[in-house]
Amino acid sequence: MSVYIVRAFVRMREELATSAVILRRLAEIDKKLVIHDVVLRDIYTKLRPLLRPPRQEIGFHTALRRT
Repeated sequence: MSVYIVRAFVRMREELATSAVILRRLAEIDKKLVIHDVVLRDIYTKLRPLLRPPRQEIGFHTALRRT
């Protein structure tokens, strides 16, 4: 019976080790996503003024306007 208990604990240790590796990898991915999010927001704020169309009046205009 003690052999089964030892095997169970060995298996639990292996599972915990693999989950620790997965958690570490997820933390790395999360860090990269945060960095990419900051960079993309910076790009978006810089591009936003360029995306607005220029304000121009359409039509015929004379030099003097009468009101």
